[in-house]
Amino acid sequence: MRPQTGTATDQAPADPTAADDALATQPIGYWSGLAHTAVTRHLRDAMARIDVTQPQYWVLNRVNGGPAAPSREEVVNQLTPLADGPHEISRVVDQLIHRGWLSVDAGQLLRLTDAGEAAKVRLRELVTELRAVVHEGISDEEYVAALRVLRRMVANVKGASNS
Repeated sequence: MRPQTGTATDQAPADPTAADDALATQPIGYWSGLAHTAVTRHLRDAMARIDVTQPQYWVLNRVNGGPAAPSREEVVNQLTPLADGPHEISRVVDQLIHRGWLSVDAGQLLRLTDAGEAAKVRLRELVTELRAVVHEGISDEEYVAALRVLRRMVANVKGASNS
């Protein structure tokens, strides 16, 4: 472990009612987990109302997101770390092919169909609306600062586990 610099702040038990002046003592795991759960649930509930899943949205974006069409293996390898299980993304690819939103070309590369492109555009609009709800009252500067802090915490933990 790296030696700490400055003074350490005591860790208090998670308290959803903690006053602002006590937030520095709150556990990041609790608050980041709470944020993850709330935001993910909000997004997935909205997508479910239009019969789409978040992993389906990920696959649509990935298939269209690169300079060249990806293979199934590339999509599965890239998105599995985000998924709820090791087989979820492969199943999602099959669902989207069955739905007619993806096709497989002669070279076994995945491509969006016209219906898949239209679905991706609708989903992008929905996600943009949902993002506005999540970000209400939060400036871009505050959002960037929060992400920088989280990114640094991840780097700190990775660095500590490699020591």
